[in-house]
Amino acid sequence: MSQLLEVLGTRYPVIQGPIGQLNDPKMVAAVSEAGGFGMLALGFVQDIEKIKQMVAQVKELTDKPFGANLMIAMNPNNDAILEVLAEAGIQTVTTSAGSPKKLYPKIKELGLKVLHVTLAAPLALKATEAGAEGVVVSGMESGGLRTTRPESTNLILIPLVCDMVDVPVVAAGGIADRRGYQAALALGAQGVQIGTAFLASEESPASQAWKEAIIGCGDGGTTLLPMGGMAMRTIINPKLGELMAAGADLTKEYNMMNAYEAWSTGNFDLFPAGGGQISALIKEIKPVKDIIQGMVS
Repeated sequence: MSQLLEVLGTRYPVIQGPIGQLNDPKMVAAVSEAGGFGMLALGFVQDIEKIKQMVAQVKELTDKPFGANLMIAMNPNNDAILEVLAEAGIQTVTTSAGSPKKLYPKIKELGLKVLHVTLAAPLALKATEAGAEGVVVSGMESGGLRTTRPESTNLILIPLVCDMVDVPVVAAGGIADRRGYQAALALGAQGVQIGTAFLASEESPASQAWKEAIIGCGDGGTTLLPMGGMAMRTIINPKLGELMAAGADLTKEYNMMNAYEAWSTGNFDLFPAGGGQISALIKEIKPVKDIIQGMVS
């Protein structure tokens, strides 16, 4: 754990999952102020001035460490974004969705530390060979974007990766309380990355309808919604349930371009609410501080 804390510079080894809808400086600052590692999700943000403003706003609210996630293959402005982050004094970033070799020379040139998010054990090894100081292992129970290939749960994936690499491993997916946190550590991880639980927090800028969808999710209440060459884990609502029962082609029923409107308004017939399998264990909306303290106490 001490290795990961050195990389993050935080009190607790708890990282905020980089979710675009959580790109609120108040949210990021709340995580950092509570002892975790707040995270801006910059995978699809190309406006450099907007990024400068977000970073400045977080720094106005906290003097604690925070970072940002960059999606390697998705954003043509990554080099410029990294320069902004380095100039602002950010010391650690995470990367995902692409080959580390494309971006890591620039990261190292700027003196930043980096953890790479991976969905498969072999890719974790490649990330460390490229220079990652740590890896975030995201099991199939996680929310967010997934591959369409067979994937392992964290119960399998974390030990696999820990046996392969000699850098800190962070567990992402299926964690919302002390039990999940302790289980991740028992499997060999040095810390955790939290997405869905923070999405349903008091400080989260997510709509009330989205938070209630998470709280109302039961056992087996999520599915991988196919999105062409990828998939997204979403919460099954009545419409989606009916379509699944009818064997409908879900790629023709839902368009990812409608997700923002759906999540903002609560019209989940337009596009289902996103959420990991851990939604089934989240039963109330809590402050970020209480969520983190409940894990690490």
